[in-house]
Amino acid sequence: MPATIKRMEHLGEQQWQQVLSRDARADGKFVYAVRSTHIYCRPTCPSRRPSRANVDFFAQPSAAERAGFRACKRCRPNAQNPQAQIIEAACKFVDEHLDSRVTLSQLAKYTGYSPFHLQRLFKKTLGISPQQYQAQRRLANLKSGLRRNGIVTDAAYDAGYSSSSRLYEKGTSQIGMTPASYGKNGAGAQIAYTIFDCELGKVLVAKTEQGICSLRFASSAAELERELRAEFSAAEIARKDSALTSTVSTVRRCIAGQASARQLPFDVQATAFQRLVWAELQRIPAGGTRTYEDVAKRIGHPRAHRAVARACAANHVAVLIPCHRVVPKAGGDGGYRWGRERKAALLNAERKTR
Repeated sequence: MPATIKRMEHLGEQQWQQVLSRDARADGKFVYAVRSTHIYCRPTCPSRRPSRANVDFFAQPSAAERAGFRACKRCRPNAQNPQAQIIEAACKFVDEHLDSRVTLSQLAKYTGYSPFHLQRLFKKTLGISPQQYQAQRRLANLKSGLRRNGIVTDAAYDAGYSSSSRLYEKGTSQIGMTPASYGKNGAGAQIAYTIFDCELGKVLVAKTEQGICSLRFASSAAELERELRAEFSAAEIARKDSALTSTVSTVRRCIAGQASARQLPFDVQATAFQRLVWAELQRIPAGGTRTYEDVAKRIGHPRAHRAVARACAANHVAVLIPCHRVVPKAGGDGGYRWGRERKAALLNAERKTR
């Protein structure tokens, strides 16, 4: 038997095993077609498995269609981004059931994925688990309700929490302050801050009990204090230089490119998409860069480069979330919330210590 035919048969058996196990890693790499039904499917299609004798494999949906097969309406193998379609369907299901606990088993049954593969794909695509996604959607609704009418109980039920006690149990750890105080611009929250000088100008570091909630640059201390108090206008804010000595020491080393920012906890609010972008930024090696398009592709949203740029601009913790490592595709350093010169200086410092 010619070597080429042997390799094709071996590849076909590998693909068949992936079909039998509904291997999520095979989605997008090939489709299988069933001669008895004239339908082609993804490897992960939840439909009943056909006889091996009736199955052909194609590298692309277009090849299967040229051979006379039509796309399965259940698994939609001709969708441009199959994994994104599955996560979109899962998110839609969660959004429609915010008033009840959605289990991983429910989502798996709804999407046709195994619980293990769905959990892994969800985290790979969004950077969070389905449970965390539901918590963040409820939290977003809660914030909107609090901003709108300031009534905690009404906002809690509208957001999908089963009781106000459940809200305080789950909401406080995610917001970094109680739901009521968030609705009143941080009323009741305690924030300690300090300001120090470095080669990039004045730096403000502010912390809640959970972690750093603000790390920003400016040319004057007055400007930094004004911005902090505007962001948390009703919080209890106090300057505590000595209490933040250790934090300042680590931040200095991060700015100089001598330490990783991952060791510092931070406490910021964000949408699921922003968290996904920020998590990808933290994977960029110190001194390295990615374009906005690169980041968008890596998080599974290749057309969302403008949304990636907005997520970078929404970053309140400079250096910890390294948005200075994202540059334009056209070249140059690009924009930076705290100034292009600081962006270039941060990258230069990191490159010198690599």
